[in-house]
Amino acid sequence: MTDLDHLTADLPDPESARRFLSSLEEQHRSESVKLKKNDGLLSDAVTLAAYSPLLAATLLQNPEYLWWLNRKRRAPAVRTKDELLEALGRFVLTHSQLDLHTQLARFRRRELLRIFLSDIRRLTTMAEITEDISNLADAILETALRAARQEMENRFGSPQVIDQKGRKTAPEFCIVSLGKLGSRELNYSSDIDLLFLYSSDGETSGSAARGTITNREYFVKLSEAVVQLVGKQSGEGAAYRVDMRLRPHGRVGPLAISVDDAVRYYGGEARDWERQVLIRSRSSAGEPEVYKHFFERVEDFVFVSGAENAPPPFIRSALENVRRSKQLIDREQKPGGGFNVKLGRGGIREIEFIAQALQLAYGGNDRWLRAPHTLISLSRLSDRDLITEAELTELFNAYEFLRHLEHVLQMENGLQTHTVPDESDRRALIGRKMRCETVKAFNAVIGAHTGNVHRIFERVFLSEPGAVATGGFNSPPYEGGVDTVSADGVVLSSGSNENQENDPAAEAAPNSPPGLRRGADASSVGWSRKEGRSEARHTRDEYLRQLHDSVAAERDFRHRLGAFRRRWSALLDDIKTAELAGMIDARQSKRTQTKLAEASIDTALDITREELGRRYKTRIEKLPIAVIGLGKLGGAAIDYGSDLDLVLVYDDVQTSAQDGACEIPDGTTAAEFYSRAAEIFVTTLSSMTRDGSIYRVDLRLRPYGKNGQSVISAAAFADYMRETASIWEWLAYVKIRGVAGDMELAKNVETDMRAIIHARANETDAAELAEDTRRVRLLLEKEKAGSRRRAKDIDIKYGAGGMLDVYFAMRFLQLRDNIPDKLDNRSTEFMLVRLRESGSLSVAHHDAVRDAYRFLSSLDHQLRLVIGRTTRLPVANEKALDTIAERMLLKDHTDLTGQLTLPRLNLRKAFDEIVGFA
Repeated sequence: MTDLDHLTADLPDPESARRFLSSLEEQHRSESVKLKKNDGLLSDAVTLAAYSPLLAATLLQNPEYLWWLNRKRRAPAVRTKDELLEALGRFVLTHSQLDLHTQLARFRRRELLRIFLSDIRRLTTMAEITEDISNLADAILETALRAARQEMENRFGSPQVIDQKGRKTAPEFCIVSLGKLGSRELNYSSDIDLLFLYSSDGETSGSAARGTITNREYFVKLSEAVVQLVGKQSGEGAAYRVDMRLRPHGRVGPLAISVDDAVRYYGGEARDWERQVLIRSRSSAGEPEVYKHFFERVEDFVFVSGAENAPPPFIRSALENVRRSKQLIDREQKPGGGFNVKLGRGGIREIEFIAQALQLAYGGNDRWLRAPHTLISLSRLSDRDLITEAELTELFNAYEFLRHLEHVLQMENGLQTHTVPDESDRRALIGRKMRCETVKAFNAVIGAHTGNVHRIFERVFLSEPGAVATGGFNSPPYEGGVDTVSADGVVLSSGSNENQENDPAAEAAPNSPPGLRRGADASSVGWSRKEGRSEARHTRDEYLRQLHDSVAAERDFRHRLGAFRRRWSALLDDIKTAELAGMIDARQSKRTQTKLAEASIDTALDITREELGRRYKTRIEKLPIAVIGLGKLGGAAIDYGSDLDLVLVYDDVQTSAQDGACEIPDGTTAAEFYSRAAEIFVTTLSSMTRDGSIYRVDLRLRPYGKNGQSVISAAAFADYMRETASIWEWLAYVKIRGVAGDMELAKNVETDMRAIIHARANETDAAELAEDTRRVRLLLEKEKAGSRRRAKDIDIKYGAGGMLDVYFAMRFLQLRDNIPDKLDNRSTEFMLVRLRESGSLSVAHHDAVRDAYRFLSSLDHQLRLVIGRTTRLPVANEKALDTIAERMLLKDHTDLTGQLTLPRLNLRKAFDEIVGFA
């Protein structure tokens, strides 16, 4: 054997190592000669080449990195952010001919040589490896921020804040990292999930050429510049893929947000999964005090404290929410294609979810458990006897092995992959890189570690008190037939502010929707059989009484919310149980859910009135707020997981100085008082407590949208609809309905708004009305179904021939021909009949739209039961589709997808012809 043969013989892929040396000799002969004289460096180089074709190519493109690597072999195991910042500064100076985004990408690639070599050699622990990778990301973000800030100040001047004494100070800015970067556990190919925060609003100095802009505009532009520098693709690739979807309001939210606005969001409308994300958050760049101030104010929203030792309902809620996230991820896994190290059974995600679920369940009362790093968290959970020492050892060993395996997979070609291939040759190579001589041995090690993890996962989620859910708790938003999962495994919404919720039921039972009591006695939950049909005993008033009774004895706001949620959960579960038992059909289920929603809104208003009185230290007898429903609530068709699309209106007359008027506390304006009321009301219905939450309240359809007040006076509402509202708003308000609160006011507002929008539509040219209807419909199709489209999944709401075609066509005809909803029947099918009878809709169009609506509506309802609220049909998830098909009296998933095609085609054709664009 030659010396070269001796060096490569024990490598997992000796042929790749030899090819590297041959290429180096051909392309850089002098460097090759020099390298062969340095045995230690030569060993390192061929080792990197055998493990990573990506890094072999990097060395061939930049042979000078070999000598840099030689110097770094004796450097400390982990480089700090400051050390990396200094090194990056020198790198930028010596590569000044390159654009900064290229410099950042090259610097990262060079540093990975050092880190991955240490990883291969097992010279450092996994925690040290991931900390090193995370420090590298921090340094790159800090450098990008400094450069972007200089550019922004040159253009717009410095941002300023003027305090109460008229003094000018500089606001602060922070890049908050979330997910794996937030816990210092970044992978080689991870996306980086970021949140941009600034301390205060104001405006820039205006000393630069571009003039004055607001601080918000400045920091949004600054954030955009940072994302471009770090994430811009070029011939060198990008330094990182930047994911901003976890920021408040998702893709439609501003790129940068003030601390005050962020606190309001996480304390109010944010969902439980969004708060869960903050477990793994920290400051990566900028001023860390901004993050510290922010997290101090939101920490109690993340870790909700409970009674001593955390009562079972809270444990159940925390464990169930996280367990459901994992179940939704499982549904995305397709059979075949190899084992997914991250998301597969017994994989890394299960280890992380064990830690996070127990943190959420017990961290409210025990601050010591709130460590973001997975391994530190597991150690502390073991110290508190929440996992055993044996379980801790098994989880530690599995985490180390699986993360090493994940790194080997990713560094092969620099791809964000987590899958161990099934092909025997490729699997054998990966096994050798993991120090397993044979495929059989490699498979056995994987099986042992993942088996241990899954056993512990099952123990944690199925053996804790109350861990098996009965429904009613919020789940992460769910997009399409399978949920969107970010690079860090967080289940995401559509990325818009739609933020759909899942059906609370998520635990599978054979041949039935998950999480529900199969074969339950429906007569015990509010329904009875009468002459071969079901008859509901629960009315709106009965729901209101039960909800009111549940909160009446509670002593404070927090306990009222908990009692409210617990009772609501039980009532919703009763509806599901009755439907599964065959006592009610889908239409009755929606009607009954609507009654529950209306009673819940009235209960929330009562809680709001009590809490306002406590905060203002006065007794408030009357709260003249009308709750106006739109969307499914407006159409009296609330379904599992539906949002509540609301507009809140207060009575200007009752607020004025009259007998019986609502007395506004001294020193407070009506706008301030009712805004505070709206804030409490939304929190009551949608905030997450240890007992879960109820509905997501969506106020985006209010006048002026997100820029408008959360509650508006009746007079201002009418003025807006008469003078400002656009055609797309008229279409939304066709289904307006007063649903709760001051019902006299609600009905008056409903009548006035309906009259206004139909009058304005009557004055509008029909062609313009049709053109705008089609424009908005197709825009939603492009944004919601097109840009996020999966290869095979069918979007039954936003896609062509989806339910929005029904809604837009119907509402267009109602406006064009002045056919408002009838107060006694607001259903879609009833309105389609009215449109046909009035001559607005031809018989052929009526039949096409009706048939499609019946099929899509039934499919939507079953999707909510079986999978969760989603607009996408998961074509690859045959098991779920078979269950849905069975419930729709179809043969199987093939029959289901086959039956879906023709109605959608007919519906789109009818829509095109109705709006005049066929």
